[in-house]
Amino acid sequence: MSSADDPHPCRGPAAYSFTLFVAGATERSDAARSNLLTLCDARLVDGYELTVIDAMQHPELAEAEHILATPTVIRLSPLPQRRVIGDLSDQNRAALALGLPDPDERSRKRQG
Repeated sequence: MSSADDPHPCRGPAAYSFTLFVAGATERSDAARSNLLTLCDARLVDGYELTVIDAMQHPELAEAEHILATPTVIRLSPLPQRRVIGDLSDQNRAALALGLPDPDERSRKRQG
């Protein structure tokens, strides 16, 4: 995971790329970050890149992406982009909204 100040991915090679916009170090921001990491670790066998941007520290970045509410995650790749607002606590719904493969598909990739 990286921040706007340190844009280096922690996972790779990145088949999926996400930007998570949060507003400060709040419980909801922490939940969104944790839930997104859990989702990605469980469903993305080919790796992912996650950048976390605090909209309070970098309002120009949030404005450039037209972020109206936080937390908001943007799936940058693969295209098309997808956006989800909220803390991603409903893992199945969040995975569907972000277009992530199901966990069974990950198992088949490892075996095959």
